[in-house]
Amino acid sequence: MKSSAKKVKLASVDDLFSTEESRQDAGREKVVEIALSELHPFPNHPFQVRDDDSMKEAVESVKEYGILTPAIVRPRDEGGYEIVAGHRRKHACELAGLETMPAIVRDIDRDMATIIMVDSNLQRENISPMEKAQAYKMKLEAIRRRAGRPSKENSAQLGQNFHGRTSREVLAENAPDSSSQIQRLIRLTELSPELQQMVDDKKIAVTPAVELSYLKPEEQALVVETIESEQATPSLSQAQRMKKKSQAGELNEDTVLSIMSEEKKPEKYDLTISGDKLRKYFPRSYTPRQMEDTILKLLEGWQRKRQRSQER
Repeated sequence: MKSSAKKVKLASVDDLFSTEESRQDAGREKVVEIALSELHPFPNHPFQVRDDDSMKEAVESVKEYGILTPAIVRPRDEGGYEIVAGHRRKHACELAGLETMPAIVRDIDRDMATIIMVDSNLQRENISPMEKAQAYKMKLEAIRRRAGRPSKENSAQLGQNFHGRTSREVLAENAPDSSSQIQRLIRLTELSPELQQMVDDKKIAVTPAVELSYLKPEEQALVVETIESEQATPSLSQAQRMKKKSQAGELNEDTVLSIMSEEKKPEKYDLTISGDKLRKYFPRSYTPRQMEDTILKLLEGWQRKRQRSQER
């Protein structure tokens, strides 16, 4: 009979004398100080780090209190660490004259790092439409790669293997935007760099920009040229007409100029709020007319407050 001694795994001295608490502590994430020179930006990081008033406040906070929330980083094959979350904090440390920064090191793959990177930034204020668009696109691609190929029962129409949900529905979970708005934002990544900049500069609204994203690159170039020559940007109805002309193969320099030269019709916005939703904010004795008058007065006060804030 063969001996089974070889199958017996002997515990090491460290294992014999370590406590359960110390073994659990060894598996916990730890905050470590890392030299700023060892921290590198996330590849194609979509969120800009701006030297604005918010950054000045961050620098003052770092000088007084240090970094209160550690960054999240992951090891790089080339050495050093890749920042997953904490690009603004690193820049604040640099401006504050620090040489190191507290961080949590996680050994995660690129797709998981992408998801964390996007989620940690989307809740910030003052994110431009194109920053959101690029970020959502990166996260969507990461989600799809992690899910793998769709099964036969879960066709491309349903996205990837998400139990009957589309990948965009998964993407919208815990996001500040709806699934449909995310889809519109991602379409903006199909715009030329010039048109993307116009969206961020608020020269073109998101809705007409989505329509322009369906134009061919050479057609988008014609639109940019016409915008510059006419000193006017397309309205939603004009962008929709150009999209239809493009689909019919009829969009050229003359048709773009013809559409853009037309006098814009004022966009019509109708807003209806049911009385049931408003009733709880008013006394029972208020008539609909009284409710409307009160709402308008409140809006006028809000507008004056905004104007005073902008003049400061």
